[in-house]
Amino acid sequence: MGAMTTAHDSAFVLACLGKPVPHTPVWFMRQAGRSLPEYRKVRAGIPMLESCRRPELVAEITLQPVRRYGVDAAILYSDIVVPVAAAGVDLDIVPGTGPVVAEPVHTEADVARIRQLTPDDVSYVDQAVRLLVAELGATPLIGFAGAPFTLASYLVEGGPSRTHAKTKAMMYGQPDVWHALCTRLADITLEFLRVQIAAGVSAVQLFDSWAGALSEADYRRYVLPHSSRVLQKLQGVPRIHFGVGTAELLTAMGEAGADVVGVDWRTPLDVATARIGAGKAVQGNLDPCLMFAPWPVVETEVRRVLAEGRAAPGHVFNLGHGVLPETDPDMLARVVDLVHSTVAQP
Repeated sequence: MGAMTTAHDSAFVLACLGKPVPHTPVWFMRQAGRSLPEYRKVRAGIPMLESCRRPELVAEITLQPVRRYGVDAAILYSDIVVPVAAAGVDLDIVPGTGPVVAEPVHTEADVARIRQLTPDDVSYVDQAVRLLVAELGATPLIGFAGAPFTLASYLVEGGPSRTHAKTKAMMYGQPDVWHALCTRLADITLEFLRVQIAAGVSAVQLFDSWAGALSEADYRRYVLPHSSRVLQKLQGVPRIHFGVGTAELLTAMGEAGADVVGVDWRTPLDVATARIGAGKAVQGNLDPCLMFAPWPVVETEVRRVLAEGRAAPGHVFNLGHGVLPETDPDMLARVVDLVHSTVAQP
């Protein structure tokens, strides 16, 4: 490491690539969000989708956790439905519910109405990334996108779903419609991430939040080809792939083409590493609910995660899912300090 550290030789990027690091890097999914009073203040009265389309606001929200915690990476403040809305799908993010789609997708004709994304559709994202890269300096910025399966589930269900029954009904009963929809969504996602890479992000994360609803066989048949297309066509930056409830899918997810596989809190990182396969870094995986435990308990668990992460060629410390809104920011700050003060093992 030279005296001048840049985002590209930061601990975060080095860990993603499985290279030696000065310390284990740490950031948190949903680190920019409702757990921060400064976030609630700047978002007051501004709808979620609208807030994602204001470059200065996106930059401010993205920077808040970096200022407060000294995390090793920022992640672009956005939502997984931003590119789909930009491509003309009529949807809204309803407080307390999530994305709600006006006309859910049922047929080939519905899929055909979803147009391809152009860079001009998301110029505000390009602007936000450029503002952030200038402001962040040596701290890397992670690009953000939802994976085809999770996006498809929202579009088919019309909103969030516990069972994904309509999604699976289309997968099993109308595979042609399903694959056409996921192909279109993969194209949109790819374009959305390419805009972010061109604007200067140092890595990208593909969120397949709902993939854990599937068996491995179904994941391989209905999802893996589309996620692989996105990940394998992205060049130039480390790629992180994350889902929840994916213990049985980790081997398949390791094949999708990412450099780093995010692991939720259910699977220890050393076990996950054996499933994911050689040569992939891991990200995770402290249970977000541990933030409500007494500090000695948190400290023990953080050290456990760090120890288990040493089984992989690289480890980015994170929670096993997003920061919960009720989390005390001071607990996250203490976790960052602890991770940074624990010497990285060769």
